[in-house]
Amino acid sequence: MTTVTPSPIAPSLMPRASDGFASQAVTGLSSADAQRRLVEFGPNEIQRERATSSLTLLARQFASPVIWLLLAATVVSAALGELFDAIAIGVIVIINAIIGFFQEHQAERAVMALRSMTTPRARVMREGHSVMIPAHTIVPGDLLVLEAGDVIAADARLHTAHALTTNEAPLTGESTPVEKTPAPTAPDTPLAERHDFIFMGTSVATGTGLAEVVATGMQTELGRIAHLLSTAEDSVTPLQRRLARVSQTLLYICGGIVAVVALAGLLRGWPLMQVFMSAVSLAVAAVPEGLPAVVTIALAVGVQRMAARNVLIRRLPAVETLGCATVICTDKTGTLTTGVMRVRELWGRDHTNLLYAAAASSDAEIGRDGQTGIGDPTELAILMAAAERGIHRDEIERTNRRVAETPFDSMLKRMSIERADGHVYIKGAVESVLPLCVGSVSDALQANTQMAERGLRILAVAAAPADAIQGATLLGLIGIADPPRTEAIEAVAAARTAGITTVMITGDHPVTARAIARELGLLSSGKIESDVVHARATPEDKLRIVREWKARGAIVAMTGDGVNDAPALREAHIGIAMGLTGTEVTREASDMVLADDNFASIVAAIREGRGIFDNIRKTLVYLLSGNTGELVVMLVAAVGGLPLPLLPLHLLWINVVTDGLPALALVVDPPEADVLQRPPRLPDEPMLGRAEWRFIITTGLLQAFTTLAVFVWALHARDLVEARNLTFSVLVFGELFRAFAARSTTRVFWEVGAFTNVRLLGVVVFSTMLQLAIHHIPAAQAVFEIGPLSAADCILTLLVAMVPVTVIEVAKLVQRWHARGSML
Repeated sequence: MTTVTPSPIAPSLMPRASDGFASQAVTGLSSADAQRRLVEFGPNEIQRERATSSLTLLARQFASPVIWLLLAATVVSAALGELFDAIAIGVIVIINAIIGFFQEHQAERAVMALRSMTTPRARVMREGHSVMIPAHTIVPGDLLVLEAGDVIAADARLHTAHALTTNEAPLTGESTPVEKTPAPTAPDTPLAERHDFIFMGTSVATGTGLAEVVATGMQTELGRIAHLLSTAEDSVTPLQRRLARVSQTLLYICGGIVAVVALAGLLRGWPLMQVFMSAVSLAVAAVPEGLPAVVTIALAVGVQRMAARNVLIRRLPAVETLGCATVICTDKTGTLTTGVMRVRELWGRDHTNLLYAAAASSDAEIGRDGQTGIGDPTELAILMAAAERGIHRDEIERTNRRVAETPFDSMLKRMSIERADGHVYIKGAVESVLPLCVGSVSDALQANTQMAERGLRILAVAAAPADAIQGATLLGLIGIADPPRTEAIEAVAAARTAGITTVMITGDHPVTARAIARELGLLSSGKIESDVVHARATPEDKLRIVREWKARGAIVAMTGDGVNDAPALREAHIGIAMGLTGTEVTREASDMVLADDNFASIVAAIREGRGIFDNIRKTLVYLLSGNTGELVVMLVAAVGGLPLPLLPLHLLWINVVTDGLPALALVVDPPEADVLQRPPRLPDEPMLGRAEWRFIITTGLLQAFTTLAVFVWALHARDLVEARNLTFSVLVFGELFRAFAARSTTRVFWEVGAFTNVRLLGVVVFSTMLQLAIHHIPAAQAVFEIGPLSAADCILTLLVAMVPVTVIEVAKLVQRWHARGSML
């Protein structure tokens, strides 16, 4: 007999003469033979991947150069007896790690989730009897007994089939039920066209059948996807790459400056303790202690904002990554389309008679809600369209009962039902129904061709006298398809405006895929069809397409709902699963989930992601500007032979409290209004470019100049304690006021609006009062080694602190006037 298998299978899995398949097809295996094969091939299960341990997850939170710098500062501070500093820095690191750990606690479990798609029990033939057995005990050679509603427990080749169709959308992406027949197909036939095979994890839509199992467990198509999923690699996100580069730069700068100062101190003959104190002070000044928390909080707030838009984030970096996506590879069925078959077009003189006859020749049953039902999806679409015109099948059954019926035959490709009114109502493929009809059918053939070009599945409907079926009257044609979501059309257009290419990948027929692509607008603007539309795609194809886009330098997002999408979701920079229609496999393989299955929610997420990047960048510039000012102050004092203007604890207080708190408020700024009008950022664009570093250095020098000027003046006019008092507060207030200027690189404070970020306003007021308070609380004076500030000194420090922010805001206005002048 002819042997055909859906994928390479070991010879031992092939049917053998000893199986008795040809001569004793309905007897099945003996219990002894089944047990022997279970030992030989193993249980019918998808192998589990070992879950990521909690310890490994926690360790990941410390895999950052910035965290290493902070840990080093903690160790050095403790070694020098600065326990308060060491504890404060350690607490910052621990809090950041805890936040990240709990956000990522839902680790990847995609391969394990595949097991939920297998049926717990299945019906097979054993020793001539139909029995229900646990699905994991099914072995190659077993005969599966199939009927409508069954979830198929293994890959099998059909032996017999009667009106059998299966729903393979989770595996292949095919949106319509697939007709199955025992006629063999060629070995190289695409998965979606292997009509003589049924596959694990798919389900029987209609009909009955008997099939011999040829593959179980990891040898099945579903198992092969599990293997693909395990080979797909998690991508390092653009945000992670950018922050890593910033962290490395800070590491080099910090190490270099500390080495220079330590060497200078030793050459000057400083005591060893003073050298170490200076080095620790510079290390603390160089490291933005608030950076890890700022990034984590920015992403966590993004998670909350996206959740309000029905986008659920599973991995924190995914929030920002989507904001710089250049390509969205998306599955068609259930993502760009509704996932439900609908009547799209009617052709015929009388649409009411057409739908009546179509409903009269249907077996499906529509639910009370009019949107769901039981039976073939094509018939359900017909019944829904009929119900909209007041035609209901249950009324037809009551008023025009059935007399006889001929079930759908896969060879004839039609079905018919004779009713009490003496008519036979016929429904089926155009090429099958038209030969039964009298009169000219040329118009129908032309309409059929045009509807087919639009990607519709076409059924012809006819009626004939019960005694003259060859003299049928053609009532018309019904075009059925899975329609695109209205919001998806708008979202694709919005993505195009944002400079993002949408790529449709589907298991559907190329004609259907092309028609949907035209409706969605994917083929506009001179897009090359082969780049943006991929039909009859297998899981390997989807994986290959994602990898090809990545190789071209694109930042790739992949959306999908079926198990066939899972490997590509894992491979993409960001995987997006459907929450309602998506399988558990897909959700667990994803970085984010659309709770409402709305493709348009992706656009909202892109807007939020771009805003988050902008916020992280401006906050990082704000923090590093402050750190640069602190470094210059400490470096000039050390090289110039001056006493330390600030103690390590002062610097830590500035970095954590008076820099860190405004930074946390800055990072939750709402996105700019034009954020979706810009093209995506280049994948290799640094977090801090030349313009950002120029601003950091300029602002840092400006802050350092005003601070050193106060310190040198006070050192000569007063004493060291008062000089540190004034220096400490000038630097603190300068950083706080500068936060208002950090919100925009082009708009000044009053244009942005004080009340558009109430958190920042509140933080600046609170931190200013707190800074004034520690100068007058005895316990704080002892800890920080400072004294009280007089009213005159308070006014002095506040006025001097206004200098940097004033210069920055005036520079914005000058730059704007200059730009306007050059345009005239």
